[in-house]
Amino acid sequence: MKILYSLFLSMAVAATTTFGQIANDNKFDVQIDGKDYATQPRRIRIGKFWWITANSIKPDKSVRIWLGSYDNKDSIESGTYLIVDADNPDTKDNWKRIQELGTYKGLAVVKYVEETKEPRIEYHVGKSQNNNETITVKMGTDGFLEATFNSTLAGTFWKEKATATVFGGMGRLINKMEDKAITKSTGYDSAIDPEGNGYKKQSQTDKIVLSNGIVKLKMN
Repeated sequence: MKILYSLFLSMAVAATTTFGQIANDNKFDVQIDGKDYATQPRRIRIGKFWWITANSIKPDKSVRIWLGSYDNKDSIESGTYLIVDADNPDTKDNWKRIQELGTYKGLAVVKYVEETKEPRIEYHVGKSQNNNETITVKMGTDGFLEATFNSTLAGTFWKEKATATVFGGMGRLINKMEDKAITKSTGYDSAIDPEGNGYKKQSQTDKIVLSNGIVKLKMN
């Protein structure tokens, strides 16, 4: 056990040295089911899209927001963005809807992930739906994006598969600890999403309410 602990400690130190977290003026504040959540958001790219990601540890938590403009470019205009289904956001029907209405600058998605049993054994996940919710964005001359939002997410629960635990063995556990160390030291979420990663969605569902959300993020 002492050897194992020393190994985890060494990995955490190495990750901190390599990915030393840089303090910034970014801000992210929201109430999650009535409880305050505050952290420093960052900008990441996943596939062809970029996201705002706001993460914390103990337990690991992540709130992600995607803002998509008509031309799918990085440039974001001030205005209102329609929040849509996180699983099917970039559809022709969604783009057609906002273009016909003429009141939205683009589409938005909100996703929430929380570790409910350590080390990343169980998760609570929330995804935005087509509930006619919006995010209001303001691009300042100082290069900061400022946004406000409220959103009710469809919640699901996930547990690590027994086969993933058994066959993954010590290697899977070490990978989890490495990812935790990276998340802690950099502020970027590392492999926090359970979907498609050896976890099974449970039958239980609920709603996760995000309210009074405020984002301030340096864009350039």
